[in-house]
Amino acid sequence: MKKFLLIAAIMAILPLTAKAIWFWNYDEDAEQPEVKVWGNRHSQSFYAVKREMLNKIYYDHRETLYCGADFTRDKKIIRPRGFALPDLRNVEFDVYDITPEELQKKAERMEWEHIVPAQNFGKTFPEWFAGKEACVSKKGKKFKGRACAEQESEEFRYMYTDMYNLYPAIGAVNYLRANYNFTQFTKPIKPTFGSCGGMVIYKNKVEPRNAVKGLIARTYLYMQYTYPRYRISENMASLLNVWNKQFPVTPWECERAYRIEKVQGNANEIVKPLCIRAGMYGDRSSRK
Repeated sequence: MKKFLLIAAIMAILPLTAKAIWFWNYDEDAEQPEVKVWGNRHSQSFYAVKREMLNKIYYDHRETLYCGADFTRDKKIIRPRGFALPDLRNVEFDVYDITPEELQKKAERMEWEHIVPAQNFGKTFPEWFAGKEACVSKKGKKFKGRACAEQESEEFRYMYTDMYNLYPAIGAVNYLRANYNFTQFTKPIKPTFGSCGGMVIYKNKVEPRNAVKGLIARTYLYMQYTYPRYRISENMASLLNVWNKQFPVTPWECERAYRIEKVQGNANEIVKPLCIRAGMYGDRSSRK
């Protein structure tokens, strides 16, 4: 009986022990344990989460991710000096179903960008790639993709509305980034948006400005750690781990993560330990 109780006790604490080891000793060169971690369980409504992001997280830091452009409370973009949209006739990446006039309108508005594109994790759901019996339009036409996954999968909705994966962006930049993965180009390429921090979209790949490479990397690492069904490719993981080390957490990244934890309920267990070590996590009034 005592032996049985001892085994039961060990089995009970193993998941917590594995999680603690991962939390404090993350090493991209070591094989990581498969740990079931609950992420967003706060909201399944993208509309509601966007309002919370604006009013509870970014209420005093209205700055877009890729270009560092300011935006107003009603989401109007204040264009940075030198910002320019590309000529869609001469770009070297795929552009889908938008006119120059429509793109100009998008450049005036802030939109919420998924750093890890919904397609990247959505394609792991059968509702996304195969559809489901219930995914039928009012006209009787079957559908799949995001619409079906959002309609039928609670897990997808939680992943889709996870606040840690959402950042404000100029609408036009968000649109042209599409679902392209990030990269580090090996030769100089003309920036796509003029003075937008040197951001480049080329051959369906994206290199962001240096100032946000670290937080982009940590967002990918968070999504993989928190939702085991999503996996980063080896090549992508190598780049992200370089960015994670090269570009450390910033005061705003830490403050943002702290605010989201208070609203969404779960900690970002990639960012939080780094911020704690740097003395940048918690109420600003309590920091030295």
